[in-house]
Amino acid sequence: MLDDNDSRNYGNHTDDTNGSYNFFFDDPRFISLLKHRGSNYSNNIGEVLRVLEDWRNRYNISVVKECDRSEYCSGESRDLILAYNNIHGYVSLLICLFGSLANALNVAVLTRRDFAVTPINRLLKWLAVADVFVMMEYVPFAIYRYLLFPGQEERPYSWALYMLFHMHFTQILHTASILLTLSLAVWRYIAIKYPSHSPALCTDSRCTVAILLSFALPPILCIPSYFVFTIHKDFTFDKNESMPSKVYFVDSDYDGSLYQINFWVHAVLIKLLPCVILTVISAWLIRTLYRTKNRKKILKGYNSCPAETVVNGNGNFFTRKSTKRSKSERRTDRTTKMLLAVLLLFLITEFPQGILGLLSGILGRCFFKGCYNLFGEIMDALALLNGAINFVLYCSMSRQFRTTFGQMMRNKCAPTQRASSQTELQTTYV
Repeated sequence: MLDDNDSRNYGNHTDDTNGSYNFFFDDPRFISLLKHRGSNYSNNIGEVLRVLEDWRNRYNISVVKECDRSEYCSGESRDLILAYNNIHGYVSLLICLFGSLANALNVAVLTRRDFAVTPINRLLKWLAVADVFVMMEYVPFAIYRYLLFPGQEERPYSWALYMLFHMHFTQILHTASILLTLSLAVWRYIAIKYPSHSPALCTDSRCTVAILLSFALPPILCIPSYFVFTIHKDFTFDKNESMPSKVYFVDSDYDGSLYQINFWVHAVLIKLLPCVILTVISAWLIRTLYRTKNRKKILKGYNSCPAETVVNGNGNFFTRKSTKRSKSERRTDRTTKMLLAVLLLFLITEFPQGILGLLSGILGRCFFKGCYNLFGEIMDALALLNGAINFVLYCSMSRQFRTTFGQMMRNKCAPTQRASSQTELQTTYV
C-alpha cells in the first residue's frame, strides 16, 4: 500500500553515470501520459501509480515506512499477542453475548423496589446500562471486522464512517463507566469514613447529579478526539485489476498540538487520574477491612458484647448475646468487599491502557503504531470482560442480590395463576 506519509528508501538501486534517475523516463508509458493528458483524471492517476509500482518492482526499490525500523514492543511477546489477535473476534463475541445478557439481568434485578431505593444500587444499575450498550455495539463490529472479512484491506467509505462512529461511541460510554465507577468508590468511602454524615451527604438528589454528570461529561472530554481522528483515503494495487482500488480508513492527524492534547486528555485525565483516585480509595478500604477483621478477633476473647435477659417458658432466666449489630457489620463488610472487587477489576483493566496512552503521548507516533495498536485487541477484551463479569461478582458476594434474582427467575418460570378476586390481584402486584 502506498502512503503519502511513507518515507522511501532507494538505497538498493545504483545511480547511473549522470547521477540521476534517468530510468524513470525510459518507460514510454510515462512519456505518453505526460504528452496525452486526457480529461479522465482518475484513469490517468491510476495509470501513473501503476507505472510507479512497476518501476519499484523492476529496480528492487524498497519502500520503508516511517516506523518500520522502530523496536518498540518487539520480540517473542509480540508473536504471542499477534497469535491472540487472530482469535480475538471469537473471544470478544462470546464475551459480548454473555455480558449483554448478564448486564440486562443486572438492570432487571437492580430496578426492583428493594434495590432501587439505595443510591449505590442506582449507580450500579446505570453502570450496567452503559456496559450493555458498549457490548451490543461491539457485536456487529466484531462480526464484520474479525469473522466475515478478516484481513480485508479494501474498506469502503461506509465502513470507515462506521469505524469513526464505533470509536467515539465506545469511548464516550466507556468514559461514562469510568466516572460511574469513580462515583461508587467515593460513595463507599464517605459511607465508611463518615458514617454519621453519610445520610446527609449521600442523598438521592446528589446521586442523580452524579449519574447525570457521568453521562454528560464524557462527550465534552472526548472533544479533542473528534478532530484528531478522521477518515483518510489511500490506494492499493491488485495484479488482477488494471486500476488501483481505493481504501478508506480512520487514522489520526499527527501534525499540530491537538494530537498531543488528545493523548494527554485521554491518558491522564480520563484514565490515569481516576485510576490513582481509585487506588487510594481501594487501599483505604482494604486497610479498613483488615482493621475490622483484627478488631473482631480481639473482641472474641472478651465477653464485652451487650447481653439481654430472657425468660423461657419454665420461668428460668438466662442471658442471650445480641447479634443485631454483628449482622449489620457483616452485611456492610460484604458490600464493601463486593465494591472493592469491582474497583480492583477496573484498575487491572484501565491502568495498562492509561500507561500505554501516556507513553504514546511522550514517545510519539511510532510507539502508538507499534505498541498501542498491537495491544488494542487485548485491551478491548479486558474492558469487555470487566463489564461482563460484574454479574458474577454480585451473585457470588451479595446474598440479597442472589435472593432477589432467584425470586425473579421463579416468578418468570412459574405458571401464572389466575386471581380469584380483585383484592388478590391487587395484593399480587404490590
